[in-house]
Amino acid sequence: MGIAEQLGGIPALAAVLAVLTGLVGAISGKYLFDALGISRMDVRGFALGTASHGIGAARAMQVHPDAGAYAGLALGLQVVLASLLMPALAAWLLP
Repeated sequence: MGIAEQLGGIPALAAVLAVLTGLVGAISGKYLFDALGISRMDVRGFALGTASHGIGAARAMQVHPDAGAYAGLALGLQVVLASLLMPALAAWLLP
């Protein structure tokens, strides 16, 4: 939310979209992984943690301990990288 505010966005909208992304990922993740033939729990967890934020990581922890561990790792890496790269990317793209 802080980054959205610094970039001139709407922090409340950023929060709502983050929660919505997490819900969609947590609900549809199993079906998508099954359709793609991805059965490894570490891969599923890492994908959910990266794409579905905290809600996806919580869901991964419910499914399998390894998936939850990798989801937490991915979530942490994604947050650190996004907080470092987004301001630099915005400065490069915006005049």
